[in-house]
Amino acid sequence: MADVILAIDQGTTSSRAIVFDAKLKPVAIGQQEFRQFYPKSGWVEHDAEEIWSSVIATCKSALRKSKVEAAAVRAIGITNQRETVVIWNRRTGKPIHKAIVWQDRRTSDFCATLKSKGLEPLFSQKTGLLLDPYFSGTKIRWLLDNVKGARARAEAGELAFGTIDCFLIWRLTGGRVHATDATNASRTLLYNIHTGDWDAELLRLLDIPKNLLPEVKDCAADFGATDPALFGAAVPIRGVAGDQQAATIGQACFEPGMMKATYGTGCFALLNTGGTAVLSRNRLLTTIAYQLDGKRTYALEGAIFIAGAAVQWLRDGLKLVKTAGETGKLARQADPNQQVYLVPAFVGLGAPYWNAEARGAIFGLTRATTARELARATLESVCYQTRDLLEAMRKDIGHAQSTILRVDGGMSASDWTMQQLADMLDAPVDRPPILETTALGAAYLAGLKVGMFPEPARFAKSWKKQKRFTPKMKPAERDAKYAGWQDAIRKLLA
Repeated sequence: MADVILAIDQGTTSSRAIVFDAKLKPVAIGQQEFRQFYPKSGWVEHDAEEIWSSVIATCKSALRKSKVEAAAVRAIGITNQRETVVIWNRRTGKPIHKAIVWQDRRTSDFCATLKSKGLEPLFSQKTGLLLDPYFSGTKIRWLLDNVKGARARAEAGELAFGTIDCFLIWRLTGGRVHATDATNASRTLLYNIHTGDWDAELLRLLDIPKNLLPEVKDCAADFGATDPALFGAAVPIRGVAGDQQAATIGQACFEPGMMKATYGTGCFALLNTGGTAVLSRNRLLTTIAYQLDGKRTYALEGAIFIAGAAVQWLRDGLKLVKTAGETGKLARQADPNQQVYLVPAFVGLGAPYWNAEARGAIFGLTRATTARELARATLESVCYQTRDLLEAMRKDIGHAQSTILRVDGGMSASDWTMQQLADMLDAPVDRPPILETTALGAAYLAGLKVGMFPEPARFAKSWKKQKRFTPKMKPAERDAKYAGWQDAIRKLLA
């Protein structure tokens, strides 16, 4: 097998590596889960060393399964869980603390303090983001203030910050490259998405030294090459994008108005707004969808913190199912006369509510409620939350444009859930044959840079759907179910 691309997909619960051939078909995959740490309520951490080990192991596994030598890999593309923060020693490469995960809420009070000073409009105008613990900036500040000696060492230039992509690039290149891409930079609360620079005023407000930060590059760019000792040959790293932006690229959402939603640990919906950075009036995020040849394309994004993680809770916490796939079968068997609502605010509520202090709740329980109704409520919660995002997006762009939603991620494999999603949105839902669109997007970026794959417009023509789900629910039933969800949200927030 000649030219192949190796995509690293470093997610929240597992690391994956996928070998793609010259037609962007997946050839082999390696996957490895890693531990989650919850030191306090609302705190979530990862061991960056364990992530690093899992990435190397999965890359070697995928290459071994595909019977491809590293020398035959044209390029590596990296996509990653966004906003998760690592700070490491520049000399040793060792992290100074566990990685603080995007779900972590430990900086809620600091965010509230910044809001009380009236600073949120400034941050929103420059970064497109809200003052929420979700984003990287306040996590960096926490590490500098709470790890002994960290601030002094940072100011002396001894430490480096990165999101997971950046940490992996540093390690893969043997410490020769400290760089990230524009999509990951745009999630830090430190990056001006209009000028394309780390913002001096925001760095000052968060008290973060600029010398801690990486160089910011295009999504398809030269990020160095791997140390030959790792895989047996030096492999160029040529594509990088945060997971949700990589999925947007993998779904070929290159035209303004196109929309995708990825259902993994959380759910993230992005609406391409082209060269216009639409500042949301409905508490969505404005973000960089991708940057190619120095040109930024923007998107509106809605972030749901808990989607697939709620199914994991049913499996691992409540032990109601042995596999995630069982939930669809249970949901189909649920009593239609019971209407149970799960609001999965396990780590707060994301868009469009942005309530860091909210916690999960179940409404409508009766003596007749069983695992079947809880399974249905869990899957339906994802559909209701997606409708929340779509309603906010329509308000922001000023009209209720007809929408076809392209979906991917683990939960999109569930026909029952995707039909419920189409019913709740009153819009078609298209599922592609390859659900690994996040890795696909990273592979495409790397292949684009080395000349293996065509420009976006031609790539978009090759996109195909495996199945379309069309709305079947009666309007009265749809409206009644969604009204019940909104009532559950009001009760929770009250």
